[in-house]
Amino acid sequence: MKEVVIVEFPSNLGLKEPTPGKEPGVKKLPGWLKQHGFHEKLNPRQVYQLPAPTYNNLPDAETGVLNITGLQQYAQEQANLFESIFQKQDFPVVLGGDCSILLGSALALKQQGNYALFYLDGHTDFMEPGLSGTGGVGGMAAAMVAGYGPQKLTQINNLGPYIPEELVWCVGNREYDAEYEKAIEDSRATYISLAKLREMGITNCVAAFFKKLEIAKTDGFWLHLDVDVLDDAVMPAVDSRTPDGLSYPELDRLLTPLIASNKLAGLQITILDPDLDPTGQYTQEFVANFTAIFNQARKAMV
Repeated sequence: MKEVVIVEFPSNLGLKEPTPGKEPGVKKLPGWLKQHGFHEKLNPRQVYQLPAPTYNNLPDAETGVLNITGLQQYAQEQANLFESIFQKQDFPVVLGGDCSILLGSALALKQQGNYALFYLDGHTDFMEPGLSGTGGVGGMAAAMVAGYGPQKLTQINNLGPYIPEELVWCVGNREYDAEYEKAIEDSRATYISLAKLREMGITNCVAAFFKKLEIAKTDGFWLHLDVDVLDDAVMPAVDSRTPDGLSYPELDRLLTPLIASNKLAGLQITILDPDLDPTGQYTQEFVANFTAIFNQARKAMV
């Protein structure tokens, strides 16, 4: 079994300012999770940290995207770090940051082979800048790794798309807006909203994903976990709150078979903003639940 390493990407480059002159606090997430026992409970072989470029809230004049140059630079630096991690046959647990850190993860995977993406998120994040009201890549990450968007981010090192469109699974969206959902419904990606997930059943969803991996003869898959997929009642410390969401028992049923799979190349956790959880109440609950799920699933691999 691969040894666990924690990779810290403290980036907020994919989000707009919550208020004028104030950066999104999500860049503090790795240190915040460590403070609440996350690292201790996972007991990694090593911890890596890659500081992000300087944040800028001004949109790019040509594309309207925030921090486009910084994101391109950061993705290349991330991919370089991942190359050494994959060479050592380690299992990376990546702590963001916002969802734009997926660019570096996906670029690294493309350099390794043919990988799928299980994108577990309260939003699809599958749209191009023209549909975005903020210019933040955090809300476009799944689309960009599939090749949609400005080439400065979708064709880094001329390697795009980093994840084949038909191997992107966006699961858990509860932003039920016809125009928003149309972007992914018109694509070749698989879209399973929260309502559809509950209708088809978690076990059937995961089984269908594994079947897709087998048919496509992939080298593996990457797991993205945005904490805003959780019910707003148990995880309100996110930048874009929406009623409803997964309970922790539902999250357990989803994550356990995914993490226990020997096809999983690594995973990332995003969006929990320490500024929005000043007492640490919601963070403590998340750390307790996620680390228990993760460690138990890893034992199932032995």
